[in-house]
This record gives sequence, structure tokens and C-alpha cells, in this order.
Amino acid sequence: MLLQILQVLATADINTGLVAIGAGIAVLTGAGSGIGEGQICSKAIEGMARNPEASNQLRSSMILGCALDETTGIYGLLVAILLIFFLG
Repeated sequence: MLLQILQVLATADINTGLVAIGAGIAVLTGAGSGIGEGQICSKAIEGMARNPEASNQLRSSMILGCALDETTGIYGLLVAILLIFFLG
């Protein structure tokens, strides 16, 4: 599989290689999204440990924050797919 991808990239022109690099950079937003979700969850759990009475409010805020953070990764994936199929 990897050999086939390398063969396609070796025979392609410069624009195809640039599109592949751009798609790879766009997918890296998923890494930032994962780090952000980890930070959101860790801080919410820390807040729940310090103030157990506010755990319901913290939990709902954590879920909303994770949902908003996940959209960043989804947008990056969407941009990468659009780059590959429409410009590649």
C-alpha cells in the first residue's frame, strides 16, 4: 500500500505533491484537537475533585467544550478530503 502511494507521488507533477503536503498539514489539526480535549477533560475532573457540588455543571460544560473542540478536527479532515479529491 505504501509502495503504491510512493509510486503515484513519484510519477505525479509538482501540484499533486503540494496538494498531498497541504492535506497532511490539514489533518494535523486532529492532533491539536486531541490535545485540547485532553486538557478540557483533565481540568474538568480537577474541578470536580475540588468542588464535588458543582460536578453536574462542570460535566455539562466539559461535554460542550469537547464537542466544540472536536469540530476543529472534523473541519481539518474535511479540508484534507476536499484538497485531495478536488485539487489532486
